[in-house]
This record gives sequence, structure tokens and C-alpha cells, in this order.
Amino acid sequence: MGPRFVSIAAMLLLTALLTAAIAVAAVLLYNRLVRSRNRVNSAWSDIDVQLQRRHDLVPRLVSAVDQYAKYEKATLEAVGELRAGAMSATDIAARGDAEERLAAGVGKLIALAESYPDLRASENFLQLQRELVGTENYLQFARRYYNGSVRDYNTMTATVPSNILAGLFKFEERPFFQKASDDVANVPLVDLGHVE
Repeated sequence: MGPRFVSIAAMLLLTALLTAAIAVAAVLLYNRLVRSRNRVNSAWSDIDVQLQRRHDLVPRLVSAVDQYAKYEKATLEAVGELRAGAMSATDIAARGDAEERLAAGVGKLIALAESYPDLRASENFLQLQRELVGTENYLQFARRYYNGSVRDYNTMTATVPSNILAGLFKFEERPFFQKASDDVANVPLVDLGHVE
């Protein structure tokens, strides 16, 4: 065996090691992309659960207000229409806008309680309001987690070297869910006082 054979063998070994290192790096990057995409999907599922819960609470809230506020039909109907619009929105941006309008409508509906002392004293209304506030809090947390997951995922799909694999395997950027303003993100609490 001459020095030339050793040199060729060393080059082949080096090439094989370099190829193996690139393959391992590609597998690791691909797996990170998959984990990140799965985290985004899971986070969206959490938002979807809270939105469904909100959608289920709205008709009960409308019904409770309707029993006391017979002259507020326009507000009650508007909230029903906002709910229908939010439930029918398909893409994330449109759904975010529709959900923001629904949250504002629900806030107006709850604010009606100030005009109706019997409604403010209703245990059914109080329980619905507590459930809705809890749902809004969970939704706000889920929104922040989702948007953080989307930010991390989108960063991976746009930065080198993971963007190369993202392009090859069609990992597409995901949209953020609404950036709700502080006044819309929280359902207003009505001062209900104490019932004697």
C-alpha cells in the first residue's frame, strides 16, 4: 500500500464522515421542524377548545339577559349574529377578527346588567359571567402560547439552515391569532354588589 492509496482512503473516510454529519444535522433539523409544527397544532387546538366553550356560553348568556331585558332585542340579536360569524370564520386571521368583535359584543351584553338589578342578582347570570371570565382568561393564555409557538416555528422556517429543509418538505409559515387589545381581551366585570 502506497501513500497514494492511504491518501485516497483518508479522503473517502473524510467524505463519508462529512456526509454522515450533514445527514445527522438534516435529520435533527427536520425533527425540530416537526416538533415545532406539532406544538403549533396543539396550541391551536387549545384555542379552539376555549373558543368553542365561549360559543357554548354565549347563547346561555343571551337567554339569561333576554329573561330580564326584553327591550334589548337589538343587542341580543347582534351578539347572536357575531357568534354565528365567529363560528363560520375559516382562516385564522378572519376568525381572530370575528372573535374580537364577539368579545366586544359579549362585553356590551354583560354591561347591560347595570341597567337591570334583577339580572345582576340572578345566580344564573352570575355563574355565566364567572364562566365567561374564566374562559376569556384561558383563551388569553392559549392565544399567547399559540402566538409564541407560531413565532418560534416561523423563525425556524425562515432562518438558515432550517429554511432549506422547510422549503424542501413544505413547512409553511403559520399566521398569528389576533393580537387582541387589552380592553377586548378581558370581559368586563360588572359590579354586582351583594344581594340581601
